[in-house]
Amino acid sequence: MHPRVVVALFALLAAPPALAESASSGLARDIVDHASIGYLAHDVSGLWSGFRIERAATALNFDVVFAPHLDVLWGTIRPAVGGTVTLGDGTSYGYADARYEITGPFATFFGVGLGFAVHDGAFDRTRFVPPGGHDDKALGSRVLFHVPLEVGVTVAERVRLSAYFEHVSNGWLGTDVNEGMDNVGARIGYKF
Repeated sequence: MHPRVVVALFALLAAPPALAESASSGLARDIVDHASIGYLAHDVSGLWSGFRIERAATALNFDVVFAPHLDVLWGTIRPAVGGTVTLGDGTSYGYADARYEITGPFATFFGVGLGFAVHDGAFDRTRFVPPGGHDDKALGSRVLFHVPLEVGVTVAERVRLSAYFEHVSNGWLGTDVNEGMDNVGARIGYKF
């Protein structure tokens, strides 16, 4: 893994407690609702994106969900930004979403989002695909839709533990290929 990625991940993990300590005026809570980091299985087969997958890999996911919100029905919509960095030869991407989250009983929560991702992967099928996987997936366009789902529980008042799924694809808009990708795993977060 690139040294800058490691430094950025450690900074992300160290930032919530440091911001919380300096947030006696509530300024951090007025800007950031929560931040999360996770470990994901990259491009899992048999889910929404079908069975043609990139080589087996894992990924680190991180995002920040901002405090400004819109209350809708039983939940809240907030803006979020983040990224998924694949550890290996797979596709990585950054994203911006609108997240809708419902708080349930016993400190549980359910979230779903819709947004856009920009990736560093391939657009089309330019190489022979060996059995069992390949280096690239034909994603069709540089900008993709990003759809996250998250189910979890808040423990110790501010720590969020969750199962996380994300899908990226172009939705067949303006291209003849749309292989998409699905990542699934676990995340830990900090609520300001």
